[in-house]
Amino acid sequence: MSTELMSQKKDLSSKEPKEKDPSTLSITDHLEELRKRLWIVIVTILATSVAGFYLSDRLIEWLKRPAGDTLPKLSFFSPAEAIIAYLNTSLAFGIGIASPILLYELWAFIRPGLTARERQYGFGFVVSGTLLFFAGAAFAYWILLPSSLKFLIGFGSRNLQPVISITHYLSFTLTVILACGIVFEFPLAIFFLTKLGIVTPRLLRHNWRMAYLSMIVVAAVVTPTQDPINLILMTVPLLLLYEISIAVSAFASRRRKDV
Repeated sequence: MSTELMSQKKDLSSKEPKEKDPSTLSITDHLEELRKRLWIVIVTILATSVAGFYLSDRLIEWLKRPAGDTLPKLSFFSPAEAIIAYLNTSLAFGIGIASPILLYELWAFIRPGLTARERQYGFGFVVSGTLLFFAGAAFAYWILLPSSLKFLIGFGSRNLQPVISITHYLSFTLTVILACGIVFEFPLAIFFLTKLGIVTPRLLRHNWRMAYLSMIVVAAVVTPTQDPINLILMTVPLLLLYEISIAVSAFASRRRKDV
């Protein structure tokens, strides 16, 4: 009787769907999986962007606040420029709101190639990635943009009358916000690079001079102005992120050895 039950359990277990071994997947299988994930991402961004379009007026008013009283009334110089500006704002809003889904789909794509222990980090990957992205966006909105915009707009106000295109203004502010959001994902990237054995805490500590120089270059690229104050405002958080990344790498390295 017991042998019959065991054989039945084996038959049932053999019928259960099993996750494919990533090493056995063909290029076509990987491309099909990537296509499926990309469609989910596209549909999600479209849905959130449509919602953002109905909030465009509020979003543009919100994006004008960092400039304060120095910002004149925004202008547009072609019939289609205003609606394009609204669409770009909606798209940026859609990407930001959809970021947890984007991170989850990224995780779902790379998950089959991870070990059983590493697959447990999925929830933390999505949550920490989302929080870091919004932390970077908040830093850009409340700290970096106010000082940068007031400096840039007020620079020639004594002799010049600023006439700012809505497209250029929104492109400027949204680029800075999204760029800071992406840059703040650095500790999360270091965590997974350490898990994969590509990066170690010792390597990060040993190359701190080169890393600091790279951070200054990144800060100079991301910072809207090249004046020393705004450059420092961007460089200091990046250096702190690097030091945090060393601690994150040390934590990931210890967990990796325990596996």
